Amino acid sequence: QVQLVESGGGLVQAGGSLRLSCAASGVIFSILTMGWYRQAPGEQRELVAEITSGGSTTYGDSVKGRFTISRDNAKNTVYMQMTSLKPEDTAVYYCKGHFGMTQRNYWGQGTQVTVSS
Repeated sequence: QVQLVESGGGLVQAGGSLRLSCAASGVIFSILTMGWYRQAPGEQRELVAEITSGGSTTYGDSVKGRFTISRDNAKNTVYMQMTSLKPEDTAVYYCKGHFGMTQRNYWGQGTQVTVSS
């Protein structure tokens, strides 16, 4: 059974930093494209950052230059370092694993990030 478990969310002041982690189990982590998505109240879920099995990265326009996604295949974990946080970054952040060959997606339960002004 595939499980993705996020951690690292919390309350931080504007301008601060947080690092999110997502630990995967029950799956061959290294072949997955891993991504972080977020959903604010009343908003659609949006892509924040993504990293392929080969290490290529993609970022949403609103986080470019502030967030960095990385992965450690030995630990089956994907990270997202978030800096210069803004109140508009407040959302539930979800980890997603995507297996390209089957187009299957796996989601974590989410972790709340709240940025106070």
